[in-house]
Amino acid sequence: MRQLLMFLIVLIGLAAPVSAADDVAAARAIISAQADAFTRDDGAKAYGFAAPGIQGMFTDPESFMSMVRNAYAPVYRHRSFEFTESSTSGGTIEQKVRIVDADGVPWDALYTLEPQSDGSLKISGCMLLKVGQGV
Repeated sequence: MRQLLMFLIVLIGLAAPVSAADDVAAARAIISAQADAFTRDDGAKAYGFAAPGIQGMFTDPESFMSMVRNAYAPVYRHRSFEFTESSTSGGTIEQKVRIVDADGVPWDALYTLEPQSDGSLKISGCMLLKVGQGV
């Protein structure tokens, strides 16, 4: 019985990192898909990756895309987009991305993604900071 209990504890311990890795992989896929949608000017697709709180602020894909073009130009149009550090806490995923914008200027973006009631992940925020600028 004791061996079975130890075996179960080991299995649970091994399952957690796999789940976190799976969550990070899913988050990266969602961020990449949204970035691809921006590249194709597919507002409906890009808007679909946004969490309900974001969609509530921008009630249609056109207003969402207008905000992205104006406030998140490096995300909207970029030369490179490279995933760096990530972390998970309570289901929320934070993913850092190094972006080089269309003019060659480097930026750091911090995306947050949150699980939804249907089991999907949605982008709930993106903070953008030019590399070398303090917070």
